[in-house]
Amino acid sequence: MTTPGLRSDCSSCFGLCCVLLPFSAAAGFGVDKTGGRPCLNLLDDDRCGIHTTLREDGWPGCTVFECFGAGQQVSQVTYAGVSWRDTGNLGEMGAVLSVMRQLHEMLVHLVEVEARAPDPDARAARLEIEALTAADAETLLASDVDGLLGRVGRLLADASSRVRHRWPDALDRSRDDLAGRRLAGDLRGCCLRGAMLIRADLRDARLDEADLLGADLRDADLRGVDLSTALFLTQPQVNAAVGDSATALPPGLDRPGHWPR
Repeated sequence: MTTPGLRSDCSSCFGLCCVLLPFSAAAGFGVDKTGGRPCLNLLDDDRCGIHTTLREDGWPGCTVFECFGAGQQVSQVTYAGVSWRDTGNLGEMGAVLSVMRQLHEMLVHLVEVEARAPDPDARAARLEIEALTAADAETLLASDVDGLLGRVGRLLADASSRVRHRWPDALDRSRDDLAGRRLAGDLRGCCLRGAMLIRADLRDARLDEADLLGADLRDADLRGVDLSTALFLTQPQVNAAVGDSATALPPGLDRPGHWPR
């Protein structure tokens, strides 16, 4: 079994997110589009006609989105390189993409667990999910994704506790509404799971080993912040935030092109 790639490779995808997913102008996608209709910027070779100028042309939402490699997995593995352009199965392909993206996001986090807080159960879950990503469409659609999400969620919580145990006095701000708040100071080991951090000012905050799983970082000010040891931070969260050349990211995450150098 080949380990699936966990970063998007649009050159190996049929433009699935540009076709199958609905989006709206209000969410930063230029226009309103229903699911199953190709984006007006999608070319016949499945490439984006404005890829290099998305933000300038009013499509910042596209620069935030990340499929974690699900697009190319569905295109090249599940459907063996046969495009939606050659079949009438857009509905099925959309459902499969939704399942695959969740599986790949779980794998991203489980790979981090293996690197930072190894656990036999987490490794077993990773191998099980990797095998599922190679299955056919029928098997994927019949899989118990909700059950997997619950199980992986518990494994991630356990791993977080193992990493953050050296901060016994750390705050628990999970799922708190901290939108627009100034959050400077010592947040080392803080649990910010699912916290609303839209437009929060985190400059000068200490976020060593803070758990950011599912935190909403849209337009959060991370300029100068050291996030190199933060837990469960993903590329879409980084892409949605405001950072600069002094913002330190965990290994494997890219500095967004729209951040100032």
